[in-house]
Amino acid sequence: MASFFVPLLAQAGTPDANRQAELKHLLIQDCGSCHGLRMKGGLGPALTPDDLAGKPKESLVATIIHGRHGTAMPPWSALLTENEAEWLIDQLLQGVSP
Repeated sequence: MASFFVPLLAQAGTPDANRQAELKHLLIQDCGSCHGLRMKGGLGPALTPDDLAGKPKESLVATIIHGRHGTAMPPWSALLTENEAEWLIDQLLQGVSP
């Protein structure tokens, strides 16, 4: 029974170093293709710390997971967990650089 919970616990915490590297690559390449490689905007809005300040983290995570209907923002739920989306938001709030 403990082996059943180990994968769930792994999803609940901070991504491991390998997954963090994958997520950072996704952030720069995939998110950057619309939001700009420096996250200063493009097809999608800017995602700099100043632009995200004051926005609820839960709302930002929901946007990543579920996308934004009627916009170019796709849902990423097939590729990311909510914890991984939250990790990406934390990176954006700290300022991401390529």
